[in-house]
Amino acid sequence: MPLQSILYPPIEPFVQHSLQVDSTHTLHIEECGNPNGFPVVFVHGGPGGGYAAIHRRFFDPLAYRIILFDQRGCGQSRPHACLTNNTTAHLIEDMDKIRRHLKIDKWLLFGGSWGSTLSLLYAQTYPERVFGLILRGIFLCREQDVNWFYQSGANRFYPEYWADFIAPVAPENRANMVEAYHQLLTSKNEIERMRAAEAWSVWEGRTSNLETNPETVNHFSDPFHALAMARIECHYFHHRAFIENNQILENTQCISHIPTIIIHGRYDMVCPINQAFDLHHQLPKSKLIICNHAGHSAMETENTAELVNATDQFISMLETL
Repeated sequence: MPLQSILYPPIEPFVQHSLQVDSTHTLHIEECGNPNGFPVVFVHGGPGGGYAAIHRRFFDPLAYRIILFDQRGCGQSRPHACLTNNTTAHLIEDMDKIRRHLKIDKWLLFGGSWGSTLSLLYAQTYPERVFGLILRGIFLCREQDVNWFYQSGANRFYPEYWADFIAPVAPENRANMVEAYHQLLTSKNEIERMRAAEAWSVWEGRTSNLETNPETVNHFSDPFHALAMARIECHYFHHRAFIENNQILENTQCISHIPTIIIHGRYDMVCPINQAFDLHHQLPKSKLIICNHAGHSAMETENTAELVNATDQFISMLETL
């Protein structure tokens, strides 16, 4: 089934906001759908990925007040690819500043990959502000989860793509790829930075779908997108995402009452499915949906269909609140 028939029709925002959150960063925010609908916030991946117009289409525009924003340093937020004052704690507080700016009491969180990480951390910080969670491609951001994708794990399934990923790094520095890339991506040599950014971003683009999708790879290789994605992701992973190693799973008690739907592709090579299973085990009231013919991307047909089903299910659930 083509994606266009699964998603809601294309829509345009009814308002856009520019919110200065500190002396350095200004966030780009948009709202679309029904201004009086149930508030839902789309939490994009990366970190550093930004959102796209197609992400508006996971939600019924008659039922939802749809909020999308670019996290610090990416998309239309400024300054671009900036690492200053760019930590997980900053992003959590940015989300709550957006909520207060938009005069929203509680909202539904919709996040995939790093968006699932940030959604969970926000919910654990502000559980009283969250109606529910729709999470896809769970990323717990533990050391072993980062190592799987950037050191040893996914490389065994994509040896030809891995060869391109490690190419910018000198052989003697490959024992710690995140550290090596951090040096390259913060280098004063612009050519070195851009070469590393493209290789880092393309590695993720090539591995995000069950079958490598040229459109996805082209998006990830775009220099504007790649620079923010690579610099910010590597900055976060170099600093262990600015959280304790098992912080999310150790703090699930405070969100156990929040309705949660977890959607994960069986063959997700970016964020392996054991992370979804571990989270579901800690949240026994959550619903885990395994997509048996899908990888990581939200644009895999089965993942997309389940995500739209989840947002539709929450409409009836929210109407009873």
